Amino acid sequence: MTKNRSGNYFEDFRVGMKLSHATPRTLTEGDRSLYIGLTGSRTVLCTAETHARQLGFEHRPLEDMLVFNMAFGKTVPEISLNAVANLGYAEVRFVSHVYPCDTLAVESEVIGLKENSNRKSGVVYVRSTARNQHGHEVLSWVRWVMVHKRDHGANCGEAVVPATQPVVPPEHLRRNDYAARVREITAMTGFDDLWDDYAIDERIDHPGAMTINDSDHSIATRLYQNAARAHFDGHAMAASGGRRLVYGGHVISVCRALAYDGLENALSILAINGGSHVNPTHAGDTIACATTVLDKVDLGQDHVGALRLRMIGVKNAGGASIVFPEPGEGRAAHPSNVVLDLDYTIAVPRRQR
Repeated sequence: MTKNRSGNYFEDFRVGMKLSHATPRTLTEGDRSLYIGLTGSRTVLCTAETHARQLGFEHRPLEDMLVFNMAFGKTVPEISLNAVANLGYAEVRFVSHVYPCDTLAVESEVIGLKENSNRKSGVVYVRSTARNQHGHEVLSWVRWVMVHKRDHGANCGEAVVPATQPVVPPEHLRRNDYAARVREITAMTGFDDLWDDYAIDERIDHPGAMTINDSDHSIATRLYQNAARAHFDGHAMAASGGRRLVYGGHVISVCRALAYDGLENALSILAINGGSHVNPTHAGDTIACATTVLDKVDLGQDHVGALRLRMIGVKNAGGASIVFPEPGEGRAAHPSNVVLDLDYTIAVPRRQR
């Protein structure tokens, strides 16, 4: 029996295939510190234990994108070790908060396959679920990834492209984790903007930018145990005429950290409704982002509501204004410097009625 772990190629996948990913991961305070060091995250709820308790939590949870990236990394050896690129996300639900010392285990199911016309690769659609040590679901998501074929001539059958929801519906959003005390967050950030103060179609230009160094994305990808060759193997990428890619989840994390300015009182990410990595990011690129408010969602709570946001991340913009194409126009509508188009939903305290 061979012990070569070459990963799955496109023709190895079958619709309905279920994968139990190896090596559950216990998350720690050390992971949090390294994540902050790599992204500059300033999320109030996750930054100070005293603040989290004041806001009604027994302990401060871990950053949502740290949890997502850790869970995502578990899926790489079976799904995207031989990926060309991760293409997009849908139906990402942050079901419950994750805390230091929680252990995550991840399972996936292949829900779609589509061979590319060049017959050199194909797109694999999977639904993945992360559970904690008690077996409780904490995170689930759909993603699609382009994967190399081992044999370009292999017959891969008819395409199956799954339908996904364009928006995670309000009834599936987490809403019961927040006490009325979350309104006190304004005293911690120094800004008074709550759910009530945002307007649909409002645009927020976040002032910061961050250059992603070679060491940053190398350490980040190792932190997430994301062993995809496109991120790790510079020699192989150079041999094919390319460069190592920055893992897309790290780009989201950087943009999310930059978006703190203007969204200071955000509590948690509730969902990622959809997203795509429009163009690749490489070491040395400088990332900036802007946000528009797509919708305001009433969660049926007096003290917290949800904002559905669209965030555009760009590279090397040099202060130029970020363009928002019409939703649904696709990759071709974006300028070549756009690296991320993300539709996501966050929880924000609302004023007392």
